Amino acid sequence: MLSFRRLAAAAGAVTLTALLGACSTTVHLEPADDANDPGCAAVSVLLPDTVGGFDRVWTDAQATGAWGDPTIVLRCGVEPPAPSALVCTTLGGVDWLVLDQEEERQRLVTYGREPAVEVNIRRGEQIDFQSIVDTISSSIQPGLAPATAECTDRVDFPAG
Repeated sequence: MLSFRRLAAAAGAVTLTALLGACSTTVHLEPADDANDPGCAAVSVLLPDTVGGFDRVWTDAQATGAWGDPTIVLRCGVEPPAPSALVCTTLGGVDWLVLDQEEERQRLVTYGREPAVEVNIRRGEQIDFQSIVDTISSSIQPGLAPATAECTDRVDFPAG
């Protein structure tokens, strides 16, 4: 009788786990080329649970994070950008190049850091781009390697 109860309890736990797992959605993302860089592991463990009012969602790629459905996507291990004339801003102690705005997303990449981190934010949302990047920067900054270069002409983050 005791082993039947244990078996029933174990079966119930497996069923509950399966049901809870069925409720969560996993976002498919492509990992960056250098996602296996140990620096990305240090960044990944520091990702916040919420950003700009959006809850974190599960991803299926190494060194990535997503919030919302996903409204915000982060990938660590992207190619570090070379110096450029793009807008460069400092948020949360991290320099970011603000890449050309795309129709549907705003893309930023850390400047002077290896591995580099890319953040994509969906446009058209009533969100504060600067606050989102500041939150992410402040969270991951302790896990980033020291900067090897910095913005020389910093500007305020452009409005979304």
